[in-house]
Amino acid sequence: MISKVKSSCLLGLQGYLIDVESDVSLGLPAFDIVGLPDTAVKEARERVRAAIKNCSFEFPSRRYTVNLAPSGIKKEGPAFDLPIAVSILAATGQIKGNPEGFVFLGELSLSGEVRPVPGVLPCVLSAKEQGINKFIVPYDNREEAALVSDTEVYGVKTLFEAAEFIEGKADIEKTVVDIEKIFSETKTYPFDFSEVHGQSNVKRALEIAAAGGHNCLIVGSPGSGKTMLAQRLPSILPDLTPEEALETTKIYSVAGLLKNGSALITQRPFRAPHHSTSTVGLVGGGTTPHPGELSLAHNGVLFLDELPEFHRDATEIMRQPLEDGKVNITRASGSLTFPCKTMLVAAMNPCKCGYYGDRSRKCRCTESAIHKYLSRVSGPLLDRIDIQTEAASVSYKDMKAPAAESSAEIKKRVLGARMIQYERYKDEDFYCNAGLSGSKIEKYCTAEPEAEKLLAEAFDSMNLSARAHTRVLKVARTIADLEGAEKISALHIAEAIQYRSLDKKFWG
Repeated sequence: MISKVKSSCLLGLQGYLIDVESDVSLGLPAFDIVGLPDTAVKEARERVRAAIKNCSFEFPSRRYTVNLAPSGIKKEGPAFDLPIAVSILAATGQIKGNPEGFVFLGELSLSGEVRPVPGVLPCVLSAKEQGINKFIVPYDNREEAALVSDTEVYGVKTLFEAAEFIEGKADIEKTVVDIEKIFSETKTYPFDFSEVHGQSNVKRALEIAAAGGHNCLIVGSPGSGKTMLAQRLPSILPDLTPEEALETTKIYSVAGLLKNGSALITQRPFRAPHHSTSTVGLVGGGTTPHPGELSLAHNGVLFLDELPEFHRDATEIMRQPLEDGKVNITRASGSLTFPCKTMLVAAMNPCKCGYYGDRSRKCRCTESAIHKYLSRVSGPLLDRIDIQTEAASVSYKDMKAPAAESSAEIKKRVLGARMIQYERYKDEDFYCNAGLSGSKIEKYCTAEPEAEKLLAEAFDSMNLSARAHTRVLKVARTIADLEGAEKISALHIAEAIQYRSLDKKFWG
C-alpha cells in the first residue's frame, strides 16, 4: 500500500515542499529512503522504527520504501522523521484519517517524543505561498510557525498524539500568536549611554552612524571604552518593525539559534564574533551553506573587536556584501543568497602594544611594527567604513562627571533623522542614507556652494578616493538630517570630513 504526506526542506532561507511517499510491500524485510537524503535523513530509519514501536503501533516485517520527492533537491536534517513515521502508519493502515492536508515537520526520539527542529518559520512561509495552511509541528516550534498569518498550526509532543489528532480522536488547540503583544512585552535593552563617561566625540560619531545606518571604526588604546560604546549602539537604533523582525527571525530559525520560549526576534541583533572566527563563520557558506555572523546581524549591528586580529581573508571577503546588503554563495548545485543589511562597527588598537598616539602612556612599538600591525586592515576595507573616530583615554575627571545623556534622549534625535529619510526615500528600494549610491547621491545630497568648495579642497588635499568622496557626502547628508536642514552646509561637510581623517593619521 502507498501513502503520501507533505513535508518541507530548506535551501538557504527558501523552503521547498517535499512529498514523502511510503510504499509497504511483501518481500525481504528492508527499509530504504531514497530521494537524495543526507546522513541525518538516512538515520531516520532507526529513529522511526523505534518510535513507532514505542508508541504502541506495529512495525510489521515488510519491505519499506520511502521516497522524498522531488529527488533532485538534497534533503538534510532530522525534520523528516515525523512525516516519514506518519506516512508509514498511513500505509500500514494504522492511521485511518487523512494526513494529506497537513505539512509535517519534526524530529523523533526513540520513545516517540517529537523534538524541535531548525528552519520551521521559512518552511511554513514557503508552504503558505503555495496554498497550504495546515501544519503539524513540534510543540516547541508551534509559536514560531504561528507567526505566519492565516495558518492553522498544531503543536504535538509525541507521535502518538499526532496520530490521534489526525484520526480525530484527540483535540489539539490551534496555536495563535499575538505579534503586537510580543513586541509590547519586549525587555528593554540592557545597556545605556548614560553609563559611559567622557568620549563625547565617539558618542556623536555613533549617533550619526545610527541616524544614517553608516559603518563605523573606533580606534583607541586599551581600556578607553571602545567595546562599551559599541555595545550601546543598538539602544539608540530605531525599533524593529514587524517585517524586519520576521526577516531576522527567519535567519535565526535556519541557524537554529532561536531561544526556547522566544518565537520572534524583537530587538536588533548585536553580534560580536571572536577574532578567531573563520571566513565561513563570518560570512557564511560551508559544504551545506548556512548564514554567517554577517547575516545573523541582519537589521542590526556586527561588532568586530580587535579588527586587525581577524583573518585577512575573512575581513576582505566582507567588502562586497557590505556594499550589496546580501551574501551570494555559489556552488556547483546552484546559488544561495543570505541578506546582510547590517551596520558594521569595528574597534582596534592603534598598534600591537595599544598605546601609539596615547597621551598618558608611551608606545613601545617600533615604526615598522606599527606599520605592520596597521597594514592588517586594508585600504579598500577602510574605504567602506563611512565614519572613523578615535577614543582617547578617559581621565579621572571624566569618570567623576555627572551622568551623561541617556540612550532615550539620543534615540529621539536618531528617530527624527530617520523619519526624514523614510519620507525622502519612500519611493526608493532603500530607507536610510547609507543606501545612497550612483545618481541618487546627486539627487538627494544637494550642497550649498561653500560646502561644494570645501569638499573639492578636501578631495585634493586629502587624496580622497571616489568612494570616500561619496561617503563623505552621505555622512554630511545624515548630519544635515539630524539638524533638520534641507541642504548640506559647509559645517556639515567639515564634520563629515573629520570622520575620514584617521586613515590619514594612522595609515598615512
